[in-house]
Amino acid sequence: MLVDERIVTLFKRNAHHTLTYWSVFFSFGLCIAFLGPTILDLQCQTNSTLSEITWVFFAQQFCLLIGSSVGGVFKRTLFSALAALFVSALIISVVFAIIPVCNNVIVLAIAMAVSGLAMGVIDTIANIQLVTIYQKDSAVFLQALHFFIGFGALVSPLIADPFLSETGCGNHTGNETEMMHHFRNMLRNSPIAGHNITQSPLPHEGGEEKNSSVHYAFWIMALINLPVPIAVLFLMYREHLIPCCPSTPRLLDKDELAMETQQGAEGPDLEHKEQEAGGHGNIFSCCQNDNLRGLPVSFFMIHILGGMVLFMTDGIVGAYAGFVYTYAVTPPMSLPNKTAGYLASIFWAAITAGRLLSIPLSYRFQPVKLLIFNLAGAIVTGLMLLIFYTSSIFLFVGTCLCGLFLSSIFPCMLAYTEDILDYQGCATSVLVTSAGMGEMVIQVLVGSIIQSKGSYSFPLCGMIIGCIGFILFIGLLLFHRMHRNYLTGTSKKSAIVEEPVAEQNGSAKTEETENKDTS
Repeated sequence: MLVDERIVTLFKRNAHHTLTYWSVFFSFGLCIAFLGPTILDLQCQTNSTLSEITWVFFAQQFCLLIGSSVGGVFKRTLFSALAALFVSALIISVVFAIIPVCNNVIVLAIAMAVSGLAMGVIDTIANIQLVTIYQKDSAVFLQALHFFIGFGALVSPLIADPFLSETGCGNHTGNETEMMHHFRNMLRNSPIAGHNITQSPLPHEGGEEKNSSVHYAFWIMALINLPVPIAVLFLMYREHLIPCCPSTPRLLDKDELAMETQQGAEGPDLEHKEQEAGGHGNIFSCCQNDNLRGLPVSFFMIHILGGMVLFMTDGIVGAYAGFVYTYAVTPPMSLPNKTAGYLASIFWAAITAGRLLSIPLSYRFQPVKLLIFNLAGAIVTGLMLLIFYTSSIFLFVGTCLCGLFLSSIFPCMLAYTEDILDYQGCATSVLVTSAGMGEMVIQVLVGSIIQSKGSYSFPLCGMIIGCIGFILFIGLLLFHRMHRNYLTGTSKKSAIVEEPVAEQNGSAKTEETENKDTS
């Protein structure tokens, strides 16, 4: 069998929870990928420049960082975790529905900031819940979890593509590729797409003209996402966590029972680990934990370096997905807008395929080996994109390879660092927060550099950031070795201390027996 029976049994035992957490990550993927291919239409809708619309990315990623940082607060009980997931998934649908009426870049930024908060909560809670449920077997399930990000991110550009304008402000033209020709014709023959809008030479005149028909894409995505909050609500109903249900027990009793069941299934010392080093709470509670005092430097450096690697790699993912379309339509590439629109879909399709492929690979190979292979592959791909920067064919090939290599770095890093720390640190909260921070900062940085230095800086930035990430990963490997030596020395000292204590206890028992015999 490809997967051990024990893994299958674990999945069956927690299938409903696992499938629900996977589905909310589909919402996350939908929301993270639509900005790239629709950026020119949104720029026209809001009458903004490229540098101004870039701040919409920043607003989303900044609030995603905040949501990731505070998301751990909601994992205290099963009810609060699922309620937060339900509200967050519902918010994403609402944001999709109102984006078409955001005719000002500030209003659009506020809407994206709200969606970013929801995404951050989803990111932290879903990762924490799966790590808590599966512990050392979590690598396979984390790969599947992040596959659903890729799947949602793949669906999002495909939905948007038929509604993208050729010029950014005008309506559809006949210049289309054969791959989507039939699909677009079906959409145009439908009553929804029949309301064609005439192309206007002045994009600032008339709200309907500058909106093009891309607003239909957002409404379709809002409807597609609606089953996700319904699925979370159904799980809450199955767990008797909805107050209006007549058979619902008191919420506190239910949550206590859920926590006891989880602790019994995960091992008797899980509670001890949570108390010992803070468990998987939010990042602020981790930093304030008094029990972190006296731990070695390697313990903290593993958190820091693991977070910095994801800061770089997730930053590349965000920047590439956000600006590959802009890079492709500007010289020296100068691809047609419709053709360039497929790049985001190809990138997220590669990420989806890579995460699907990583599910069996993570069962057969250690996370550290997969990390080395993926980081090296991403650097080589970046170098090839620099060399063949005028080749539109290699841009498509390189986009596919870049997505494949970057796809499983986050779940592999999460499984690797949690395993190093024996699930006693705050790796999940730190890594999720660092990844969100990387997407926020590097997207704005790369967008500003492209605006000032030209499009060639796009692959150059990716190459430099990838090399920095690999250097940080080498540092992480060195501190892993140091931490392992520290743990080995600590266990030896404990064994030496325990032996005299055992001898003293044995001699005391012997004396008691002799005294009893004498009496």
